Amino acid sequence: MRSSICLLGSTGSIGTQTLDVAKAHGIRVDGLAAGKRVAELEAQCRAFLPRIAYVGEEGYTDLKVRLSDTDIRILTGEDGLCEMVCATDAPVVVNALSGMMGLKPTLAALNAGKDVALANKETLVAGGTLVTSSAKEKGLRIFPVDSEHSAIFQCLQTKADPGTDGRKNKIRKILLTASGGPFFGKEKSFLENVTPEMALHHPNWSMGPKITVDSSTMMNKGLEIIEAVHLFGVSPEQIEVVVHRESIIHSMVEFEDNAVIAQMAVPDMRLCIQYALTYPDRLPSPCEELDLFKVGRLTFHRPDDVNFPMLSLAKDAIRKGGNTPAAMNGANEEAVWMFLRGELRYPEIFERVAHAAETVPFIASPTLDDILATDREARRIAAEG
Repeated sequence: MRSSICLLGSTGSIGTQTLDVAKAHGIRVDGLAAGKRVAELEAQCRAFLPRIAYVGEEGYTDLKVRLSDTDIRILTGEDGLCEMVCATDAPVVVNALSGMMGLKPTLAALNAGKDVALANKETLVAGGTLVTSSAKEKGLRIFPVDSEHSAIFQCLQTKADPGTDGRKNKIRKILLTASGGPFFGKEKSFLENVTPEMALHHPNWSMGPKITVDSSTMMNKGLEIIEAVHLFGVSPEQIEVVVHRESIIHSMVEFEDNAVIAQMAVPDMRLCIQYALTYPDRLPSPCEELDLFKVGRLTFHRPDDVNFPMLSLAKDAIRKGGNTPAAMNGANEEAVWMFLRGELRYPEIFERVAHAAETVPFIASPTLDDILATDREARRIAAEG
């Protein structure tokens, strides 16, 4: 079990649940980072007493005043997150940030010799090769926190066969489950009139606004396909999306003998967070026990690629590779926030993202600077339409 952590995105949904797990198991929190929620961050600092805290520039003076009676060091600014992850004593950084701002701190953590418990999709979608290469070079681990990738990771713990002198059982296919979001089964005519309030009503999970909208468009699952390619070393063709409305099976792995191993639990992110922090041990969890009799039945459906084309767009992006996933990701992030502000109609999210992904100049082997420039250009194109 990790002795201490540095938590980025502490006031968000994943962040607050991470603190639940840390409190339950006595894991020290050496660093806390949040954006604008100063009052919540102050309360967390007083409860967990980190050595270092980060806040967005708008809240810096306020937090400094609020915590002036403590010895907590307060950081802010563009490079503050990277400075924080390097300065903390924690051996693992939990990245629960939203959006592209998670990429640079992830690379900084790896460069500082720290494992990463990753809940930030954009890190691997935009900079997957850079991140995984850095981890491999330094012998560090990236522990997935997303429920689907945690499930795959857990299923793969059966991969090593002690009776085969180190040989590995081969993965034939990853079955990546999707809830289908709030608009499962809806036709294009219905989607034309979707409002932000409708898109933010997820049937099973409590998540932040951006990821909830992504779930409704199926882009969330497209991003997870790209993540899975980088995390588990499989091709896009080895990943099959399965709509599973109950969100009880969190994903499955099919091996070359056609055996399928699934990870099942009630939809509660604290289980995934805890496994990333206590791996390889399983400890008592705050999650509710799974009652199969209460669940009753499990259903499975093929995804609708016609009315929800984001899934196909993401598959095309990872097949093309290079900076295309970064362009798609940046454009999607910009378009989703425009939709939430009432500046775009729901179907225009896909139109803006597809246009940007096609328009940004292709770079086969992008550097970090290339990825950041691609992200800025994609956002500009998406915003201008």
